[in-house]
Amino acid sequence: MRAWSDATQPPPGDPATLEELRRAGAADAAAADPAAADPATANAAPASPSPSASADPGTPRPADSSLPTGAHRHGDEVHLEAHAHPHAPAPDDGRPIIGIVGGGPVGLTLGAALAAAGWQVGAVASRDPARRERFRQLVPGARAFAEPAGILDECQLAIIAVPDDAIADVAAGMRLYSGQALVHTSGLHGTEVLAAARAAGTSCGSFHPLVAFADVDRALAALRGATVAIEGDEDILDVLAEMAQSIGALPVRLAPGSKPAYHAAAVLAAGGLVALLDVIAEVAAPAGLDEAGALAVYGPLAAQALGNARALGIAPALTGPAVRGDAGTIEAHLAALEGSAPATLDTYRALVRRQVSIAEARRGLAPETAARLRAELADRR
Repeated sequence: MRAWSDATQPPPGDPATLEELRRAGAADAAAADPAAADPATANAAPASPSPSASADPGTPRPADSSLPTGAHRHGDEVHLEAHAHPHAPAPDDGRPIIGIVGGGPVGLTLGAALAAAGWQVGAVASRDPARRERFRQLVPGARAFAEPAGILDECQLAIIAVPDDAIADVAAGMRLYSGQALVHTSGLHGTEVLAAARAAGTSCGSFHPLVAFADVDRALAALRGATVAIEGDEDILDVLAEMAQSIGALPVRLAPGSKPAYHAAAVLAAGGLVALLDVIAEVAAPAGLDEAGALAVYGPLAAQALGNARALGIAPALTGPAVRGDAGTIEAHLAALEGSAPATLDTYRALVRRQVSIAEARRGLAPETAARLRAELADRR
């Protein structure tokens, strides 16, 4: 596995140049603060941030064009010398320090899970102060920043946990140091979406837990036994696999180019199922069932169908009028829905057509019976 503590350190800079930078820095400080002109203090180390400075390290600050060439700033602190980045040294266990961009359900869940599994989670970036505070409560010791680039001085491996459409823009604002890695949590995108942040000696990858992140506590529990899809540069894959295994998940490598299809299936398995449950609740309303009642009545049936499919296979688990060839039953269903839940008709037709196809192809439904069922399902509006 990659040893993050072995990353090549940048050169310290030649003494003459660094001395020139120190003098220039002192001159800049004297111009900004007359007290700094005292020769006794001109060459002193940079002062600590004043108590009046923002207590939240995540507060964005404008770029300081007054800094001498080659100097750089970290929050309120100015560094005149070239030095190793990030500032935080890698732990002795060889694992990288992790920083997370995004304080939403995915970033918060992963931060808490990885910290509980023994990984050092050093920083979080979120423009939402409440999310930064919640993250710090769940992951004690993590520094918080408003802007993504702020975490790069606090970690060796940065995780971008933001919506798919925002990943490229976030990555474009981050410039990795040599020896760092950048990973996103999208189930759709590959590592190409991180290209703007790459630099020599860096690595990129993706880490997608196949978990529904509707609630942080439930998602934390669901990580154990879940699948995590990983892909990326070869030198980062072992670390991503270890991350998955440490939180009780199963890492799976995806074939190149397969992520859109993989993610579409994931959307159907989670959001698609929730949408179907919503349709079921609407269809059941005329029977006197509210949402909770519909879930109580039909939830166990849905769970049994899933259990049958896992135990027997999809086709053997199929039951209902499509398998039996009951055109009259389907006709009665359509008539009922047209009167009480017309918005659900398209979903019913699409799903029963799929059932007819399964029954014909894999359950021995006669072609003429299948044709009769399809005719009954035709939209005559």
